[in-house]
Amino acid sequence: MNKSELVKAAAAKAEVSAALAAKVLDAALDAAVEAIKKGEGLQLIGFASFGVAQRAARKAKNPRTGEIVNVPARKVVRIKPGARLAL
Repeated sequence: MNKSELVKAAAAKAEVSAALAAKVLDAALDAAVEAIKKGEGLQLIGFASFGVAQRAARKAKNPRTGEIVNVPARKVVRIKPGARLAL
């Protein structure tokens, strides 16, 4: 499912226009991204928790050349699925 399909499905379930559903989805995603970038994380009970973790620096091998390269430390988003996402 892509974003436009999600907007259509949400609009149908909420019985609102697709334009309104798209605005709400965009606003929710913007707020979520801001919270995660600030390091606050995001917890949607039953759905998923999103947080920031630090990935350590490491050495990796370039598969094309075989050369060993240094991969710097960086921050990554961690997602922990909630009960509603259990498959």
